Amino acid sequence: MAKRVGVYPGTFDPITLGHMDIIKRGARLVDELIIGVTTNIAKSPMFNDDERIAMVEREVAGLADATIRVVGFNSLLMDFADAMDASVVIRGIRGVTDFEYEYQLTGMNRQLNDHVETVFLMADVSLQPIASRLVKEIAVYGGNIDKFVSPAVRDDVIARIAKK
Repeated sequence: MAKRVGVYPGTFDPITLGHMDIIKRGARLVDELIIGVTTNIAKSPMFNDDERIAMVEREVAGLADATIRVVGFNSLLMDFADAMDASVVIRGIRGVTDFEYEYQLTGMNRQLNDHVETVFLMADVSLQPIASRLVKEIAVYGGNIDKFVSPAVRDDVIARIAKK
């Protein structure tokens, strides 16, 4: 039986507890989970590509019983999935707005490559409101982000804000 490879793409700027929930649960669905760290041209990241890759690697390093790789990419998701020999793309959904966007994106991706299935995982109820964009905004204004990110990521965000 062929190894089932899944890709979980995102900017992870920064990686949140919501992302970690999807990573842990997604890793149980595939033999190998590749976390694809990309730059979204519509966003201006707080951390550069190498910093985000290192941050994600650090956060997933402690996950037992999972084969996870972190890979940077700057291409169409379906091209990246092909390059990784992935048959599944895993996407996290927080609510209706996410679903509408992801539904459209999945339809476009199916037109590009109908050999890759997309699996939606609903975020844990306690983690649904977490968004990297909001975490950064809260931190910029001096708010407490402890409920949304790991202590190490919190320290990274605070240090970055202090630099600016």
